[in-house]
Amino acid sequence: MRATLADRLPVEFVRTNWNRELELHTTRAALPALMLLLRDTPALDFAQLMDVCGVDWPQRAERFDVVYNLLSLTRNERVRVIVTTDEREPVASVSLLWPTATWFEREAWDMYGITFAGLADLRRILTDYGFEGHPLRKDFPLTGFSEVRYDAEAGRVVYEPVKLTQDFRNFDFLSPWEAMTTLPGDEKVHLNRIEGPEKGSETP
Repeated sequence: MRATLADRLPVEFVRTNWNRELELHTTRAALPALMLLLRDTPALDFAQLMDVCGVDWPQRAERFDVVYNLLSLTRNERVRVIVTTDEREPVASVSLLWPTATWFEREAWDMYGITFAGLADLRRILTDYGFEGHPLRKDFPLTGFSEVRYDAEAGRVVYEPVKLTQDFRNFDFLSPWEAMTTLPGDEKVHLNRIEGPEKGSETP
């Protein structure tokens, strides 16, 4: 694979620690040509697109990884292709190479807000058409932006802003163990201690 791709496209080859699987990191501009080579080169023959998904790294300038999982049935081999992008820069759609990518790319847009240039049917697929935001982004509030209820007077389901009695919308990214400085019950520890004899006192 290195001999086929390395001299023709900007590709970084990485072997993952998990099961030693091969990852190809490339640029958005080189993605269409790379995917065409992976599918149509007889020595590679990655004819099946298994999945397209996203990963959110909010601390990075290009916060999203777009991950393509490919399978070669003739060679019994898998490869993972990764490109990075942000909220504004679209990634070229691979739906013309693999029509099933239409569903995967719609899901990535719905969940993360990743846009795909050339995708003819870019609309929500898992959330409602009136849904606000992209729920798999790590800065998306766990309570969402709106709540749904049935309004008997209007005779329909209505959307309203989330109303919480307490402020549950602000979260830090610490794990529970890092954020916890005391444990429940610590205030009772002194009640269970057996007091020893005071200094200078004689034991009867």
